[in-house]
Amino acid sequence: MNITNNTFLLRLVVAVILLMHSIPGMFDNGINNFGKLYLNEAGFAPIGLPLAWAIKLSHIVCAFCFLFNRYVKPAAILTIIILIAGIVMVHLKEGWYVVGGGRNGIEFNVLLIAVLVTVMFPDGFKKATVV
Repeated sequence: MNITNNTFLLRLVVAVILLMHSIPGMFDNGINNFGKLYLNEAGFAPIGLPLAWAIKLSHIVCAFCFLFNRYVKPAAILTIIILIAGIVMVHLKEGWYVVGGGRNGIEFNVLLIAVLVTVMFPDGFKKATVV
């Protein structure tokens, strides 16, 4: 775990968020319900349950990638894809706000995507130098 890296705090917080979004569902039937009651009904049957588990297990693997600063770009890309799917399938119809002006909107996912892009490109987007 490289705590001297300038993205450590962001990577740590994203890892905690991913772990807390996944691990409780393994023990309270949340993942099974997500797969059976949401994904299967949304047209993913009969693979809704395995897909739900794949998503949550990917969150755990990606969390450790972020913690140990290994395979960060692939982990961020995979997580961003899942977040965008969540925006399209769940959150967009709820609007922008997670709380306050609405409920379950896209603002949290948008913030996480911005954080993950920052983690992937900590020095910003550099223009290639032609020599």
